[in-house]
Amino acid sequence: MSSNVDFSKMKFYCDENLCIDCNGCVVACKEAHEVPVGVNRRKVVTVNEGIVGKEISISMACMHCSDAPCQQVCPTDCFYIRTDGIVLHDKDKCIGCGYCLFACPFGAPQFPKNGAFGTKGKMDKCTMCAGGPEETNSHEEFHKYGQNRISEGKVPMCASMCSTKALLVGDANEVALIKTYRAASKGKGISTDSYGW
Repeated sequence: MSSNVDFSKMKFYCDENLCIDCNGCVVACKEAHEVPVGVNRRKVVTVNEGIVGKEISISMACMHCSDAPCQQVCPTDCFYIRTDGIVLHDKDKCIGCGYCLFACPFGAPQFPKNGAFGTKGKMDKCTMCAGGPEETNSHEEFHKYGQNRISEGKVPMCASMCSTKALLVGDANEVALIKTYRAASKGKGISTDSYGW
């Protein structure tokens, strides 16, 4: 394969102007991947809660960093970055040390158990619905990592269930264009009264 091939880089973006803190993305993720109780691959964070006009909500998960800090500190090299920029992990290599949790600025790594060193269990995090190292769409892959919607040409479940389309996912350049368009057109458009009864 040629080394100058330009692969798309998949990224998430949450538009804080559109997120309504409904937690639909959180529920969709937990349901689609049968995530254990106590583990949240995605969460909604509200800033300035209760302050009128300043309150914003943002849906957060693994941001699939280009220079993933979790990968840099993992002593067992369980993290790997695909050519499309999705950061995945191998649960068979994870020892539950928690280094990735301390390194991640987004709090993405989750552990099913709460205990001392070595008793946290295998780390779990957002896979951007891209599965794991097992055979694509196999029972083993689903059991460990959940659905592999990317292999089916679908967007991750959280983005597909976002009712206001605040949560976007896709090629970083395309997502940036949408973000730029939304910012430029904010406050413009058809001004009509609300429809209701």
